[in-house]
Amino acid sequence: MRKVSMFVLTLAVCMGVGCSKERDKWSEKERAELRGELDAYREMAYLDNLADEEFDDFSYDVVDAIEVDYPVYTTFVEMPGKGDTIQVYVVSTIVEELRADAHNMRNIYPYPELVAEGVLPPGLNNRAQREFYRCLANKVDSYYTSVADFFNAILADTVATSTMSQFQRDCASDLFDWDITIEEVTVTTEGE
Repeated sequence: MRKVSMFVLTLAVCMGVGCSKERDKWSEKERAELRGELDAYREMAYLDNLADEEFDDFSYDVVDAIEVDYPVYTTFVEMPGKGDTIQVYVVSTIVEELRADAHNMRNIYPYPELVAEGVLPPGLNNRAQREFYRCLANKVDSYYTSVADFFNAILADTVATSTMSQFQRDCASDLFDWDITIEEVTVTTEGE
């Protein structure tokens, strides 16, 4: 009798929770629900310049990474600290994208800002912009030994900023015959 009770209990658990590999996979509705939650992160510095299609790709990557680590959707949804976990995956995905593809310079140095600074001409099509960012990424990859070195230099040193400005001017000049002239301003004080 005891064996029969254990068998029935095990069978009920397997049917209710889902012992098969099929149940371990998230449904498309569950994935879409989580992608909807990721919209709250759209204002983050890296993500705010992504086009809708690019953000969709990014959100699919985040959801896929979460699904790999938490194959049972209900376990993930019901866990305490779910929001913090999502944020960790968002940041990890951003870091991986930057590490994997240096062309993400467009997210660090957005095109409208470069136009406003006079680095790039207005009205460049997507192909021309990609060429510029490819050039900039190649210069950064050649100059810095790692992504960490690049970010540390940008955050800690004003020389790195001038180095990046020089890279930007070089790429603009090489690709678009766009000469950038920097006017030096001399400040004098009274009595000099």
